Amino acid sequence: MTDKTFDLGGVIVATTLAFKEDASAPAGLAVDYERYAEHCNWLIESGCRGVGPNGSLGEYSSLTDDERRKVVQTAVAAVDGRGLVIAGVHGIGWHQAKHWAELAKEDGADGILLLPPTIYRANDSEVIEHYTRVAEVGLPIMAYNNPIDTKVDLTPALLAELAKIPEVVAVKEFSGDVRRVLEIQELTDLDVIAGADDLLFETLVDGAVGWFAGYPNAFPKEAVEIYTLVTEGKITEALALYKELVAVFRWDSRVEFVQAIKLSIDIAGQSFGGRTRPPRGPLSAEHEAQVRADTERALSYLASR
Repeated sequence: MTDKTFDLGGVIVATTLAFKEDASAPAGLAVDYERYAEHCNWLIESGCRGVGPNGSLGEYSSLTDDERRKVVQTAVAAVDGRGLVIAGVHGIGWHQAKHWAELAKEDGADGILLLPPTIYRANDSEVIEHYTRVAEVGLPIMAYNNPIDTKVDLTPALLAELAKIPEVVAVKEFSGDVRRVLEIQELTDLDVIAGADDLLFETLVDGAVGWFAGYPNAFPKEAVEIYTLVTEGKITEALALYKELVAVFRWDSRVEFVQAIKLSIDIAGQSFGGRTRPPRGPLSAEHEAQVRADTERALSYLASR
């Protein structure tokens, strides 16, 4: 039985994945494991609590099976016990998700992030079976509610059922409805984790205990600062910083979030962004200009502090 007190406090980064050109690789892009390891190390050294390989931001659905496993192994080796590794194990059916959970456990992940069945719009009983079966692996599970992508909504009432599974210890909330934080806390003993970067402040103030995030890939120290200020009760200071970053954070909730966050990483001066694999193509000229403007505005403010 998994301990419901598994500590998920802090900023866990849903990591982007760097590629390098290779004509023999899928779509001519090979995973750059060396740069990915450097990125994970940089995030931990910047104060983040952990990393989340193989999320949608990590383009897991575009990876081969071998690549997907090696990404988790690379993250575990890079973090080297200094933080948490919460591996995405998403699958169309529970048999696929359970397989990835078994490999994540074998490879040293501390916990797993689990969407409901992907592609298929599952009903409540199917969702409950999905989580029950994956829980048999024995790792702590952070349920991931992203009804925008999956079309399956882990409502507070459904989460109350999932919370009866000992291994389900938390939920990454990405519905966009900040009112749910308190309702989930009223109905369950789950830790609520902020999932949408542009609702971070509101979600933390309402009592979320952690942030499983995208934009800390580009702004890790500032992300940790916002989180710390809120948890220390320094709400005015946290809001002042958040206001200067929220425009770029909004890209985390848009269709092109992977491309946008990778571009922001590059603009911020790191080498961990770069291209995306299909089906994700390059940003339109209009979107690229806006991401650049929003990122540079944030960087300009941070430089002036």
